Amino acid sequence: MTLFEQLRQRLAGDRFVRNTGWMGLGEVGIRVSRLLATVILARLLSPEDYGLAAIVLMTTEFVRVFTRNGIGDKLVQADGKEIKELCQTAWCINWLIGIGLFLLQLAGSFVVAHFYGNDRLTLPIIAVGFTYLIYPLAMVQTALVRRDNRLKIFSLTNLTQVVADNILTGILALQGFGMWAIVLPKLLVAPVWVGMMLHYEPWRPRAVFTLQRWRNILGFGSRILGVELLNTFRENVDYLLIGRFIGMKALGVYYFAFNAGLGLSLSVINALGVSLYSDLCEIRSDSELLRRRFNQNLLTIAKVVFPLVIIQSLLAPLYVPIIFGQKWVDQGAVPILIIICISALSRPFANAASMLFRAIGLPQVDLWWNLGFTLLLTVAVVFGASYGTLGVAVAVMATHLILQPLYAGWARQIVLTKPAGWVR
Repeated sequence: MTLFEQLRQRLAGDRFVRNTGWMGLGEVGIRVSRLLATVILARLLSPEDYGLAAIVLMTTEFVRVFTRNGIGDKLVQADGKEIKELCQTAWCINWLIGIGLFLLQLAGSFVVAHFYGNDRLTLPIIAVGFTYLIYPLAMVQTALVRRDNRLKIFSLTNLTQVVADNILTGILALQGFGMWAIVLPKLLVAPVWVGMMLHYEPWRPRAVFTLQRWRNILGFGSRILGVELLNTFRENVDYLLIGRFIGMKALGVYYFAFNAGLGLSLSVINALGVSLYSDLCEIRSDSELLRRRFNQNLLTIAKVVFPLVIIQSLLAPLYVPIIFGQKWVDQGAVPILIIICISALSRPFANAASMLFRAIGLPQVDLWWNLGFTLLLTVAVVFGASYGTLGVAVAVMATHLILQPLYAGWARQIVLTKPAGWVR
């Protein structure tokens, strides 16, 4: 049997690999377009512009996290006999949340501008807030696509939206829009996702407002929302502290290094997580198959992530000045980029452990882990900030590499190897 035939047979028999392939293909297209946009931004925007954009997107992320509330995950995980009723309720809840988040971001824009002493932040934060009045149109459809393991459609939609975002970013940067080149496309491309999901998923809501079985949805989703809140705080606490205590220019350098170094790895890790969760949910009732599939998928993840991170870290001193410009080398971005990039080595395994607990209906375990991890990371970042942005990067790397493998190993042990009584 030839290598091509072996590969084709593996793809036909392993849906995780096939779904990961589609997600990975989408991420390649995303990264190519994002690279082009990043090159343009790096050469045209100042560190201060990067810093302002980082604050706008950080603020938006703190509000948008409430859209990752576990409602979609519940629809993916739910039994077939209850899915119809849950979808209608989820549709109504998503609209209530969307309207509330728009109002929250509207009010929050003034608070953030006052906190940082910069009125230029108010209008872009409000502008991005309008996306909360667009995405509820297709949130249920997105969950149903994931539930049916149609990740080819999910990947294609994500690819189309992000490529459009990156192209618009590049065009606006060339036209001299400054930080608006990063911010405005987030609003303009929201209808792209909605339109494609409505095209590919036929489910439509009834003209009825209902909250039946809302406890079932929010009871499951509240734990996941807790995890996402902690994730969002954890992923932005370094931005928050650098911008407030070190300065906007330092934040711009750190934000550039973080996105240029970890952006690719995080995209791949997130894509793998989506594939893994759908796969585990489908076989969660078969403990032996769950164990084999989890181990097999974890090995696949390692084969993808490890070479990617290592190669990117080694080549950073070469490609940063060539692709992004010498000014970022002069600003000290390369060491920060390498350190942050290395922190990605442990992230996919902790993410896999989180997907495992969610799939078996125990998101509260993941919530408690994330609470402890976030507290420790915050302490480390506060300590590292006294040594500047490089100290923050080292704190982020050390905390991830030490704690996340412990969580992944513990989850595998008590769920799959020697199941504890409380997970059965």
